[in-house]
Amino acid sequence: KTHEKKNMKGVSATLIVLLAIVVVGVVSRELSKNFLWGTATAAYQIEGAYDRDGKGLNIWDVWTHEPGHIYNFENGDVADNSYDLWQVDLELIKSLGVTSHRFSIAWSRILPNGRLPVNQKAVDHYNKFIDGLIKANVTPLVTLYHWDLPVSLQWNIGGWVSKDIVSYYKTYADVIFSNFGDRVKHFITFNEPLEFCNQGYGTGGQAPGRCTDRTVCPFGDSATEPYLCAHHVLLSHAAAVNLYRTTYKHQNGSIGITLDCTYGYPLNSNSPVDREAWDRFLEFQLAWFADPIFFGDYPKTMRDRVGKRLPTFTAEEKEQLKGTWDFFGLNHYTSRFVTIPTTTKCEPAGWGCDSYTNGTVYDMQGRLIGPMAASNWLYVVPPGIRGMLNYVHARYGHPPIIVTENGVDVPGENSMTIDQATNDTFRVDYLKAYLGEVLKAVKEDNINVIGYHLWSLMDNFEWANGYEFRFGVHYVDYKSHDFKRYTNLSAKWYKEFIATQRRQAMLADNE
Repeated sequence: KTHEKKNMKGVSATLIVLLAIVVVGVVSRELSKNFLWGTATAAYQIEGAYDRDGKGLNIWDVWTHEPGHIYNFENGDVADNSYDLWQVDLELIKSLGVTSHRFSIAWSRILPNGRLPVNQKAVDHYNKFIDGLIKANVTPLVTLYHWDLPVSLQWNIGGWVSKDIVSYYKTYADVIFSNFGDRVKHFITFNEPLEFCNQGYGTGGQAPGRCTDRTVCPFGDSATEPYLCAHHVLLSHAAAVNLYRTTYKHQNGSIGITLDCTYGYPLNSNSPVDREAWDRFLEFQLAWFADPIFFGDYPKTMRDRVGKRLPTFTAEEKEQLKGTWDFFGLNHYTSRFVTIPTTTKCEPAGWGCDSYTNGTVYDMQGRLIGPMAASNWLYVVPPGIRGMLNYVHARYGHPPIIVTENGVDVPGENSMTIDQATNDTFRVDYLKAYLGEVLKAVKEDNINVIGYHLWSLMDNFEWANGYEFRFGVHYVDYKSHDFKRYTNLSAKWYKEFIATQRRQAMLADNE
């Protein structure tokens, strides 16, 4: 505990040192010629075919059909129809010149009821896509779980709040490794547990829609269930990684988890209160999951503030968790100024109150932190990704980092004509600025970033926002019978950017 606290307290000083290096212009690292330049998608958001070829229902299949949850009553029943159009999407990937593509496998497609037996048609489908990527010299980066829990496991055992889920997830992971691990060499156990635990079990804003507020959720307890969800996700992650490192060691692959985090800046950098709030802001998001994986237990700050509502790990579980990473998967989109709430009274009890922080988009002079995207939570703050990479680097001992998601939706994009929307200069500017900061983190701060995956390859179902917002570098025409994809300006820019970076990496490697 003492070690963790000292480690955390040293982050600010570390950042100052790193920024000092930038000022004097010292360049310490170049991008590897094996850097993973990629795109990203997720099964429920693009596949469709929700009830075909033996697929079982997942919690989103059910929740989206209940009234009041999703913008315009939309759902992912068809989505981008990528289950049928996977070859079209493969051509999009190839056209970009990327070296990697991140996608998720649908648990309820592989194991329709969340448990054995295996649905061979699903295995065949993913095999075709994986083989297509490899034939195109594109490295597959496979996410095992991207929010789409088989609904039978929610109904029968309670989903992620039940410890029984660990054995089911391990069985599912075993099926994935045994069927695809001969070709897939990069696995991600979970995508953004911060989001599906908090919103699924804390606010009720995502499936399965549980929370304390009975005007929003019929069931749930926001004070305890997000923490139970996170705890069992971590135990499931450990079970999968240890299985992979023992039974499937011969596959010679790598495995990690993807965590998301909004970066923060103390609202008043001279205020000890705001600096401590900044610490908690990042700990309650990122360290909640990363500390157990890297150090074996939750941050002391969380133990102190959450108390008995935060589950505990046994000594054996701590050992099983510690070191269960080969790389650090990071999703990052935006940043906030951080201070404390204006009142000490906070209801209902839960994660949002426990952190005792307030993220604001205005500085002390009332100036906006950056331009707002289409989504009201996303503000363009390019230096935030550099700060985030430095934070991970400093706190967790310089791990290899893969940026597994980063992207933006364009204001007013969904109401534009196709010609207007594909001329997405706002997205190009975002990518230029954020990727510029990633390069600074690598070349000037000596951060070991080994990959970057843009969100997203194409427009898709954006969870509770349905199809209201678009994040793709390819525009999807949902009104056309064939879900026609159009190439955006951002796709052309990204292709040129990757080609330039790869040429420079090859030249540097030959020097």
